Amino acid sequence: QVQLVESGGGLVPAGGSLRLSCAASGLTFSRYTMGWFRQAPGKEREFVAGINWTGGSTYYADSVKGRFTISRDNAKNTVYLQMNSLKSEDTATYYCAATSSWYGRNSRQYDYWGQGTQVTVSS
Repeated sequence: QVQLVESGGGLVPAGGSLRLSCAASGLTFSRYTMGWFRQAPGKEREFVAGINWTGGSTYYADSVKGRFTISRDNAKNTVYLQMNSLKSEDTATYYCAATSSWYGRNSRQYDYWGQGTQVTVSS
């Protein structure tokens, strides 16, 4: 049974930082591209960042480029999202997801999802 468990969300003032973690189990983690998505109330789920199997390739939504960093530790079966210079518009529930595709910006490409962690940025 595949499980993705996010942690690290919370309330942070604008300009602050948070680090999200996603621990994976039940899959060969090093064979999956990992992604972070987010969904704000009343909005569609949107892509935030992705990282390939080895961690050698990362890609971001334009809205977070230069502020967020995705990384992974295959020895720990964990993917991270370091979020700096947070803005009120970053407020959302953040989800990690896994895909067997080599690249993924579309949520439909992803096979497994976590339950989400709430990030609230106060202005």
